Amino acid sequence: MGSQMGVLFRIATFGESHGGALGVVVEGCPPGLALDLPAVQAELARRRPGQSKLTTQRKETDELEVLSGLFEGKTLGTPLAMVVRNKDADPRAYAPFKDRYRPSHADFTYDAKFGRRAWAGGGRASARETVARVAAGAVARQVLQTLGAVEVVAWVDRVHDVQARVDPATVTLEAVEAHPTRCPDPDAAAEMEAKIRWARSQGDTVGGVVRCVARGVPAGLGDPVFDKLESDLGKACLSLPAAKGFESGSGFAGTRMTGSQHNDVFVPDRVRGVGTATNRSGGIQGGISNGMPIEIAVAFKPVATLFQEQDTVDRAGRPTTIRPKGRHDPCVLPRAVPMVEAMVCLVLVDHWLRWRGQVGEAPPVPLEG
Repeated sequence: MGSQMGVLFRIATFGESHGGALGVVVEGCPPGLALDLPAVQAELARRRPGQSKLTTQRKETDELEVLSGLFEGKTLGTPLAMVVRNKDADPRAYAPFKDRYRPSHADFTYDAKFGRRAWAGGGRASARETVARVAAGAVARQVLQTLGAVEVVAWVDRVHDVQARVDPATVTLEAVEAHPTRCPDPDAAAEMEAKIRWARSQGDTVGGVVRCVARGVPAGLGDPVFDKLESDLGKACLSLPAAKGFESGSGFAGTRMTGSQHNDVFVPDRVRGVGTATNRSGGIQGGISNGMPIEIAVAFKPVATLFQEQDTVDRAGRPTTIRPKGRHDPCVLPRAVPMVEAMVCLVLVDHWLRWRGQVGEAPPVPLEG
């Protein structure tokens, strides 16, 4: 019913924003992984609400509980079940609006599909749901690190009209985490913070773009034709709340170039054997990784909940107005960074295990003679 993803490394999430808990079941995690639970908790801390003045002030510690699949600190290879309890849910703020549709939310569409919905906090449509994905993504990151020296780093690249300048080849987690906007460009970060504070003061919201790079991914991940690596990355990232656009490599900017300008010329590479002089393909060609850094971008719309009065209709289709209450982010971008990283890690580890199962640990480029 749409709450699962993956083939060999497969996850299923559950829970609602104001329900008892949210959680995830991970299947296909290799046995014997010495799971670093503090590292998983650290990823949840990067995502949790109330972490700065730029985010929702809902107070959730997001403490992780492992229910199964772990024994004596190592994974068993059986389903790994993890749960995070909701401790600061407050449905009272949503009660006045349970029969009125919030503009650009999933209220109407959930009613249209299911005939009923969890109106408190948006239920499964809330960004609160992503706590389960981030927990699973943190496990996937650790599996990736056992397979190779893979590094996945995302950052806020743009907020509204404020654009950062960041080198994907050198950006670090430390630089990203140095500012509450999670933008590693100090000058742009200051402007972004001012923009987010301005939006909050107006009862408004702003959107932007998160970019992500995965370094150290070998050539050979991805399957033609419908399971191309960028196809699965796109689906995973576009499944995030408020995500409205996805780019791989040059993305839409590549449409303004000629083929001779866009082509990545192959060159000898001391580490990879074969490399490219440029990386406009974003590390993926023909839907399969080529050993260069994988580069993607995800566009997030402005948060739909405004603290301004807006026109809407009720469940009977009658005109009315709405002025939302509650605790909401004026900009989802800072908290979306660990979400994007989680989705990228989940896709990469799934394709890595599929590659290993199909062709074994073959060299990135088959050599003859």
